[in-house]
Amino acid sequence: MKKNDLFLALFITFVWGINFSFIKLGLQYIDPFILSGIRFLLCAFPFVFFIKKPDIKFKYIFSYGILFGVGLWGIVSLGIYFGISAGMASLILQMGVFFTVILASLLLNEHISFIKKIAFAIALLGLALIISVTDGSITIIGLILVLIGAISLSFTNIIIKVAGTKNLFSFMVWASLFSPIPLFILAYLTGGEIVFEQFIENLNPTGIFSIAFQVYPTTLLGYYIWNSLIHEYPISSVAPLGLLVPIFGIAGSHFIFNEQIGDMKLIASTIIIIALMINTFGEKIYIKYKKGV
Repeated sequence: MKKNDLFLALFITFVWGINFSFIKLGLQYIDPFILSGIRFLLCAFPFVFFIKKPDIKFKYIFSYGILFGVGLWGIVSLGIYFGISAGMASLILQMGVFFTVILASLLLNEHISFIKKIAFAIALLGLALIISVTDGSITIIGLILVLIGAISLSFTNIIIKVAGTKNLFSFMVWASLFSPIPLFILAYLTGGEIVFEQFIENLNPTGIFSIAFQVYPTTLLGYYIWNSLIHEYPISSVAPLGLLVPIFGIAGSHFIFNEQIGDMKLIASTIIIIALMINTFGEKIYIKYKKGV
Protein backbone atom coordinates (compact mmCIF):
# COMPACT_ATOMS: atom_id res chain seq x y z
CA MET A 1 0.00 0.00 0.00
CA LYS A 2 1.29 3.47 -0.91
CA LYS A 3 2.26 5.72 2.00
CA ASN A 4 -0.43 8.29 1.21
CA ASP A 5 -3.11 5.59 1.04
CA LEU A 6 -1.87 4.03 4.28
CA PHE A 7 -2.10 7.45 5.92
CA LEU A 8 -5.67 7.83 4.64
CA ALA A 9 -6.61 4.40 6.02
CA LEU A 10 -5.09 5.22 9.40
CA PHE A 11 -6.87 8.58 9.40
CA ILE A 12 -10.25 6.92 8.78
CA THR A 13 -9.75 4.39 11.59
CA PHE A 14 -8.87 7.33 13.84
CA VAL A 15 -12.01 9.18 12.77
CA TRP A 16 -14.19 6.11 13.30
CA GLY A 17 -12.66 5.54 16.73
CA ILE A 18 -13.08 9.04 18.14
CA ASN A 19 -16.54 9.31 16.56
CA PHE A 20 -17.92 7.40 19.55
CA SER A 21 -16.75 10.21 21.83
CA PHE A 22 -18.29 12.85 19.58
CA ILE A 23 -21.57 10.93 19.64
CA LYS A 24 -21.43 11.12 23.42
CA LEU A 25 -20.75 14.86 23.24
CA GLY A 26 -23.87 15.32 21.11
CA LEU A 27 -25.96 13.21 23.47
CA GLN A 28 -25.39 15.76 26.22
CA TYR A 29 -27.78 18.06 24.36
CA ILE A 30 -29.71 15.95 21.81
CA ASP A 31 -31.99 12.91 22.09
CA PRO A 32 -30.17 9.80 20.77
CA PHE A 33 -32.76 9.01 18.09
CA ILE A 34 -32.93 12.60 16.91
CA LEU A 35 -29.12 12.80 16.84
CA SER A 36 -28.98 9.73 14.60
CA GLY A 37 -31.96 10.87 12.54
CA ILE A 38 -30.35 14.22 11.74
CA ARG A 39 -27.11 12.42 10.93
CA PHE A 40 -28.68 10.28 8.22
CA LEU A 41 -30.96 13.05 6.99
CA LEU A 42 -27.84 15.05 6.17
CA CYS A 43 -26.15 11.97 4.70
CA ALA A 44 -29.01 11.73 2.21
CA PHE A 45 -29.74 15.41 1.46
CA PRO A 46 -28.86 17.16 -0.72
CA PHE A 47 -26.58 14.45 -2.17
CA VAL A 48 -29.45 12.20 -3.27
CA PHE A 49 -30.44 14.83 -5.87
CA PHE A 50 -27.03 14.68 -7.54
CA ILE A 51 -25.96 11.05 -7.14
CA LYS A 52 -27.48 8.32 -9.26
CA LYS A 53 -29.31 5.52 -7.49
CA PRO A 54 -27.20 2.34 -7.34
CA ASP A 55 -28.29 -0.30 -9.84
CA ILE A 56 -29.41 -2.91 -7.32
CA LYS A 57 -32.70 -4.15 -5.96
CA PHE A 58 -34.64 -1.68 -3.86
CA LYS A 59 -35.01 -4.16 -0.99
CA TYR A 60 -31.25 -4.03 -0.34
CA ILE A 61 -31.18 -0.25 -0.20
CA PHE A 62 -34.20 -0.11 2.09
CA SER A 63 -33.12 -2.89 4.47
CA TYR A 64 -29.59 -1.49 4.72
CA GLY A 65 -30.94 1.96 5.54
CA ILE A 66 -33.12 0.60 8.35
CA LEU A 67 -30.47 -1.69 9.81
CA PHE A 68 -27.52 0.68 9.47
CA GLY A 69 -29.31 3.84 10.53
CA VAL A 70 -31.74 2.51 13.14
CA GLY A 71 -30.52 -0.93 14.20
CA LEU A 72 -26.86 0.02 14.33
CA TRP A 73 -26.27 3.70 15.01
CA GLY A 74 -29.62 4.57 16.53
CA ILE A 75 -29.29 1.73 19.03
CA VAL A 76 -25.57 2.31 19.70
CA SER A 77 -26.29 5.99 20.40
CA LEU A 78 -29.04 4.88 22.78
CA GLY A 79 -26.57 2.53 24.48
CA ILE A 80 -24.10 5.39 25.01
CA TYR A 81 -26.99 7.52 26.28
CA PHE A 82 -27.78 4.78 28.83
CA GLY A 83 -24.32 4.87 30.30
CA ILE A 84 -21.85 2.74 28.41
CA SER A 85 -18.67 4.71 27.76
CA ALA A 86 -17.63 5.74 24.26
CA GLY A 87 -14.47 3.65 24.52
CA MET A 88 -16.25 0.48 25.58
CA ALA A 89 -18.93 1.00 22.91
CA SER A 90 -16.25 1.17 20.21
CA LEU A 91 -14.75 -2.08 21.50
CA ILE A 92 -17.95 -4.07 22.04
CA LEU A 93 -19.26 -3.11 18.61
CA GLN A 94 -16.37 -5.14 17.17
CA MET A 95 -18.31 -8.24 18.22
CA GLY A 96 -20.13 -7.58 14.95
CA VAL A 97 -17.13 -9.20 13.22
CA PHE A 98 -17.90 -12.51 14.87
CA PHE A 99 -21.66 -12.19 14.44
CA THR A 100 -21.00 -11.63 10.73
CA VAL A 101 -19.09 -14.92 10.55
CA ILE A 102 -21.99 -16.74 12.21
CA LEU A 103 -24.61 -15.10 9.95
CA ALA A 104 -22.57 -15.87 6.84
CA SER A 105 -22.59 -19.51 7.91
CA LEU A 106 -26.34 -19.56 8.55
CA LEU A 107 -27.48 -17.51 5.55
CA LEU A 108 -24.74 -17.99 2.97
CA ASN A 109 -23.54 -21.47 3.94
CA GLU A 110 -20.00 -20.20 4.49
CA HIS A 111 -17.77 -22.52 6.48
CA ILE A 112 -16.66 -21.44 9.95
CA SER A 113 -13.13 -22.67 10.46
CA PHE A 114 -11.89 -24.03 13.76
CA ILE A 115 -9.63 -20.98 14.15
CA LYS A 116 -12.57 -18.60 13.80
CA LYS A 117 -14.47 -20.59 16.41
CA ILE A 118 -11.50 -20.27 18.76
CA ALA A 119 -11.38 -16.52 18.07
CA PHE A 120 -15.09 -16.18 18.91
CA ALA A 121 -14.66 -18.14 22.16
CA ILE A 122 -11.78 -15.85 23.17
CA ALA A 123 -13.86 -12.76 22.34
CA LEU A 124 -16.68 -14.08 24.55
CA LEU A 125 -14.17 -14.41 27.40
CA GLY A 126 -13.21 -10.76 26.92
CA LEU A 127 -16.88 -9.78 26.84
CA ALA A 128 -17.49 -11.67 30.10
CA LEU A 129 -14.63 -9.75 31.74
CA ILE A 130 -16.07 -6.44 30.51
CA ILE A 131 -19.33 -7.22 32.31
CA SER A 132 -17.37 -7.43 35.56
CA VAL A 133 -15.94 -3.91 35.19
CA THR A 134 -17.23 -1.72 38.03
CA ASP A 135 -15.74 1.70 37.28
CA GLY A 136 -19.03 3.11 35.96
CA SER A 137 -18.12 2.85 32.26
CA ILE A 138 -20.33 -0.22 31.73
CA THR A 139 -24.07 -0.50 32.25
CA ILE A 140 -25.97 -3.69 31.50
CA ILE A 141 -28.60 -1.94 29.39
CA GLY A 142 -25.90 -0.01 27.52
CA LEU A 143 -23.97 -3.23 26.90
CA ILE A 144 -27.07 -5.04 25.61
CA LEU A 145 -27.94 -2.16 23.28
CA VAL A 146 -24.44 -2.02 21.77
CA LEU A 147 -24.53 -5.80 21.27
CA ILE A 148 -27.83 -5.35 19.41
CA GLY A 149 -26.01 -2.75 17.33
CA ALA A 150 -23.25 -5.29 16.65
CA ILE A 151 -25.85 -7.81 15.44
CA SER A 152 -27.34 -5.15 13.15
CA LEU A 153 -23.84 -4.44 11.85
CA SER A 154 -23.44 -8.11 10.94
CA PHE A 155 -26.70 -8.02 8.96
CA THR A 156 -25.55 -4.92 7.06
CA ASN A 157 -22.34 -6.75 6.13
CA ILE A 158 -24.41 -9.61 4.73
CA ILE A 159 -26.57 -7.17 2.75
CA ILE A 160 -23.47 -5.59 1.20
CA LYS A 161 -22.20 -9.05 0.31
CA VAL A 162 -25.47 -10.23 -1.25
CA ALA A 163 -26.31 -6.95 -3.00
CA GLY A 164 -22.97 -6.98 -4.78
CA THR A 165 -22.87 -3.22 -5.32
CA LYS A 166 -19.52 -1.62 -6.10
CA ASN A 167 -20.63 2.01 -5.78
CA LEU A 168 -20.93 2.01 -2.01
CA PHE A 169 -20.93 5.81 -1.71
CA SER A 170 -24.10 5.99 -3.80
CA PHE A 171 -25.47 3.03 -1.86
CA MET A 172 -24.81 4.82 1.46
CA VAL A 173 -26.45 8.06 0.31
CA TRP A 174 -29.60 6.37 -1.01
CA ALA A 175 -29.88 3.96 1.92
CA SER A 176 -29.70 6.93 4.30
CA LEU A 177 -33.04 8.09 2.89
CA PHE A 178 -34.80 5.35 4.87
CA SER A 179 -33.16 5.96 8.25
CA PRO A 180 -34.44 9.36 9.47
CA ILE A 181 -38.21 8.81 9.57
CA PRO A 182 -38.09 5.61 11.71
CA LEU A 183 -35.57 7.31 14.01
CA PHE A 184 -37.77 10.40 14.40
CA ILE A 185 -40.77 8.16 15.08
CA LEU A 186 -38.80 6.34 17.80
CA ALA A 187 -37.81 9.71 19.28
CA TYR A 188 -41.48 10.72 19.42
CA LEU A 189 -42.62 7.39 20.88
CA THR A 190 -39.94 7.41 23.60
CA GLY A 191 -39.82 11.11 24.43
CA GLY A 192 -42.87 12.81 22.96
CA GLU A 193 -43.00 16.20 21.26
CA ILE A 194 -40.78 17.75 23.89
CA VAL A 195 -37.61 16.10 22.54
CA PHE A 196 -38.08 17.96 19.24
CA GLU A 197 -38.65 21.22 21.09
CA GLN A 198 -35.57 20.58 23.22
CA PHE A 199 -33.52 19.84 20.11
CA ILE A 200 -34.22 23.33 18.78
CA GLU A 201 -33.73 24.95 22.18
CA ASN A 202 -30.55 23.06 23.12
CA LEU A 203 -28.81 23.04 19.76
CA ASN A 204 -25.43 24.68 20.28
CA PRO A 205 -21.96 24.60 18.67
CA THR A 206 -21.11 21.31 20.42
CA GLY A 207 -24.25 19.60 19.14
CA ILE A 208 -23.73 20.98 15.64
CA PHE A 209 -20.12 19.78 15.67
CA SER A 210 -21.21 16.31 16.83
CA ILE A 211 -23.73 16.03 13.99
CA ALA A 212 -21.35 17.39 11.36
CA PHE A 213 -18.55 15.06 12.44
CA GLN A 214 -20.83 12.02 12.23
CA VAL A 215 -22.18 13.00 8.80
CA TYR A 216 -19.16 14.15 6.82
CA PRO A 217 -15.80 12.72 7.98
CA THR A 218 -17.29 9.64 9.67
CA THR A 219 -20.02 8.44 7.31
CA LEU A 220 -19.69 9.99 3.86
CA LEU A 221 -15.94 10.63 3.62
CA GLY A 222 -14.99 7.66 5.79
CA TYR A 223 -16.90 5.02 3.87
CA TYR A 224 -15.96 6.57 0.52
CA ILE A 225 -12.22 6.42 1.27
CA TRP A 226 -12.37 3.02 2.95
CA ASN A 227 -14.28 1.37 0.14
CA SER A 228 -12.06 3.05 -2.46
CA LEU A 229 -9.04 1.51 -0.74
CA ILE A 230 -10.72 -1.89 -0.70
CA HIS A 231 -11.24 -1.61 -4.46
CA GLU A 232 -7.63 -0.47 -4.97
CA TYR A 233 -5.88 -3.01 -2.75
CA PRO A 234 -6.50 -6.57 -1.55
CA ILE A 235 -9.02 -6.71 1.30
CA SER A 236 -6.38 -8.51 3.35
CA SER A 237 -4.26 -5.34 3.20
CA VAL A 238 -7.01 -2.93 4.22
CA ALA A 239 -9.45 -4.73 6.55
CA PRO A 240 -6.93 -5.52 9.34
CA LEU A 241 -6.40 -1.79 9.88
CA GLY A 242 -9.95 -1.75 11.27
CA LEU A 243 -8.45 -3.33 14.39
CA LEU A 244 -7.24 0.17 15.28
CA VAL A 245 -10.80 1.54 15.61
CA PRO A 246 -11.41 0.36 19.21
CA ILE A 247 -7.88 1.42 20.19
CA PHE A 248 -8.55 4.95 18.96
CA GLY A 249 -12.03 4.73 20.49
CA ILE A 250 -10.72 3.91 23.95
CA ALA A 251 -7.91 6.48 23.68
CA GLY A 252 -10.36 9.16 22.54
CA SER A 253 -12.72 8.46 25.42
CA HIS A 254 -9.79 8.61 27.84
CA PHE A 255 -8.57 12.00 26.64
CA ILE A 256 -11.98 13.61 26.02
CA PHE A 257 -13.97 12.19 28.95
CA ASN A 258 -11.14 11.05 31.21
CA GLU A 259 -12.39 7.45 30.99
CA GLN A 260 -10.24 5.37 33.31
CA ILE A 261 -8.48 2.34 31.85
CA GLY A 262 -8.13 0.00 34.82
CA ASP A 263 -6.48 -3.41 34.86
CA MET A 264 -9.66 -5.42 34.25
CA LYS A 265 -10.73 -3.21 31.35
CA LEU A 266 -7.24 -3.34 29.86
CA ILE A 267 -7.16 -7.14 30.09
CA ALA A 268 -10.65 -7.51 28.60
CA SER A 269 -9.86 -5.08 25.76
CA THR A 270 -6.60 -6.88 25.01
CA ILE A 271 -8.36 -10.25 24.88
CA ILE A 272 -11.01 -9.01 22.44
CA ILE A 273 -8.41 -7.34 20.21
CA ILE A 274 -6.34 -10.55 20.24
CA ALA A 275 -9.50 -12.46 19.24
CA LEU A 276 -10.04 -10.03 16.36
CA MET A 277 -6.43 -10.53 15.26
CA ILE A 278 -6.82 -14.32 15.37
CA ASN A 279 -10.02 -14.05 13.35
CA THR A 280 -8.27 -11.83 10.77
CA PHE A 281 -4.81 -13.40 10.52
CA GLY A 282 -5.15 -16.83 12.15
CA GLU A 283 -5.91 -18.93 9.09
CA LYS A 284 -3.14 -17.39 6.99
CA ILE A 285 -0.59 -17.95 9.73
CA TYR A 286 -1.78 -21.53 10.19
CA ILE A 287 -1.57 -22.24 6.44
CA LYS A 288 1.98 -20.85 6.27
CA TYR A 289 2.91 -22.93 9.31
CA LYS A 290 1.51 -26.11 7.73
CA LYS A 291 3.42 -25.43 4.52
CA GLY A 292 6.58 -24.88 6.51
CA VAL A 293 6.07 -28.17 8.34
